Amino acid sequence: MKKDYLLLIVIAVLALFTACEQEESFITDGSVDLQFSLDTLRFDTVFTERGSATRYFKIINPSDQAVSVGKIFLESGNNSFFRMNVDGNPGDEIDDTVIWGNDSVYVFVEVTIDPDDPESISPFVIEDRVIIQSGDNAKGVHLEAWGQNANYFPSRFNKGVPVVLTCEESIVWDDDKPYVIFGEVFIDSCRLEIEAGTRVHVHGGIAQNDQFGVFNDGFLYVLSEGQLHVKGTPEEPVIIQGDRLEESFLDEAGQWYGIIIGRGSKGSKIENATIRNSIFGIYVDSTGDATLDKVQIYNTSSSGIVGYHSTIKATNTLVYNNGANAVQFILGGDYTMDHCTVASYGIDASALAATNFFCYDATCQTNAAYRLNATFRNSIFFGSQRDEITLDDGFDGQEPGLFNIKFEDCIVRVDDLLEADEGAYSNFFVDQCSPCENGERADILFVDPNNDDYHLDSLSIAIDQAPALPGITTDLANTMRDATPDIGCYEYQK
Repeated sequence: MKKDYLLLIVIAVLALFTACEQEESFITDGSVDLQFSLDTLRFDTVFTERGSATRYFKIINPSDQAVSVGKIFLESGNNSFFRMNVDGNPGDEIDDTVIWGNDSVYVFVEVTIDPDDPESISPFVIEDRVIIQSGDNAKGVHLEAWGQNANYFPSRFNKGVPVVLTCEESIVWDDDKPYVIFGEVFIDSCRLEIEAGTRVHVHGGIAQNDQFGVFNDGFLYVLSEGQLHVKGTPEEPVIIQGDRLEESFLDEAGQWYGIIIGRGSKGSKIENATIRNSIFGIYVDSTGDATLDKVQIYNTSSSGIVGYHSTIKATNTLVYNNGANAVQFILGGDYTMDHCTVASYGIDASALAATNFFCYDATCQTNAAYRLNATFRNSIFFGSQRDEITLDDGFDGQEPGLFNIKFEDCIVRVDDLLEADEGAYSNFFVDQCSPCENGERADILFVDPNNDDYHLDSLSIAIDQAPALPGITTDLANTMRDATPDIGCYEYQK
């Protein structure tokens, strides 16, 4: 009897251990496709005073077997604005979270924001991701909150969504609070007027929708019946840039897409404005036109100004720190640049590139051509390359009326251009650029291009070298030009 009793105890203990081993048999290789109750966790409050908000989502195990999730963590780690708690376990990273078969766990996320903090500390749009890593399989839930009290346009939930702006005459942006563009804004049958001193921040990134597929988000697009009037003043310029103002993002290019003056749009004007940190600055499409006066465009990952079979007039404009040709004219058009400075340092691209054709395929079997009329007066096209001007006539000079380009009283830098295309530009300084100064690398022009200071140095070869142009009496900084003005966008301060 005693032996039987001991045998029963042994069997019971073995059964207990067997049960524990079965209960602790987890899937850890990431083969289970974990589901989430949502893909973006939004904190839908714009904080007007310091406060906190908590939201949650669920990680769902659709399998009959238990899963051990190797790691759940905040992508930004301890630099995140968010705090996380997974099924009662707080921390920036939680290891070995068990989700039983056909069950779920809750992930609580909290954010605390003080909107009175500087924008460099509390950005307009605060983002992060919760990464759920099981084996080699990693997925993420996007976190989105708003750190500043601003005009979120058209709304704070518009990422990746196109919105058409219409009105009877005009819509005016003149609020002291910044405007944050969230998504794609199309201006149609309306004039958007951005008043002096207004700050516009564009939230970019990769987005996807049914209309465009996968694309770069965050842009202003002026349709054929729309207009954009940016009405800055020298004392109160308009600033258009990305919405990340932390110090590490100040010089970061490509944060948003850019400003597009669409096909056939007429009458857009941009005055006393700074456009920066985009993919491109301003793109003017077929038969559209735009006027720029006292505009700075810089820190773009592509070109600063692009004209595609369009009309652009630029005065006292500064373009620099671009990832491609700083100014690019394609498929002809009509262009005038007076007292402009276009600088291209440290990249394998030109300050200016102009063509009168466009290729629709790699071999250029399918192409289009249109005449080019371009005039540059009292302007600088300079940089670190031997050639800062690239010209390409699709007709190889056989149709002179289709490639009309003229530089007057400009400082340029060219070398190989003079021998390119079988000597098509061997008389460049007679036929296209006269009178002009062909600068050399050692020539002194700017105060400090390495630190993006394009004011004229006291020894600059641009000083007192230009004739006065009618109607242009001040420079980019609103300094009066004298009777013999300087070349470029800045007048030297004696």
